[in-house]
Amino acid sequence: MKCREGCGACCMAPSISSPIPGMPNGKPAGERCLHLSVENLCALFGRPERPAVCGAFGADIEVCGESREEAIRILGWWEQMTAVA
Repeated sequence: MKCREGCGACCMAPSISSPIPGMPNGKPAGERCLHLSVENLCALFGRPERPAVCGAFGADIEVCGESREEAIRILGWWEQMTAVA
């Protein structure tokens, strides 16, 4: 599966614990990444400062579902299920 251009769900729903340029403490779950454009495209895509976790994320029907809205729900659910209490 290829990413849906303009989706951006993986840049909003999950937390990112590693530092991101402009976000030294990472990104909390449910917060839009600072580098996600209004078109929901990653401004760091293909750049060396893009976090490794972002580069390692691969689109998959199990995670991305059938739509952007479904991807946000699924990724949000995974975030809640894997959150450290």
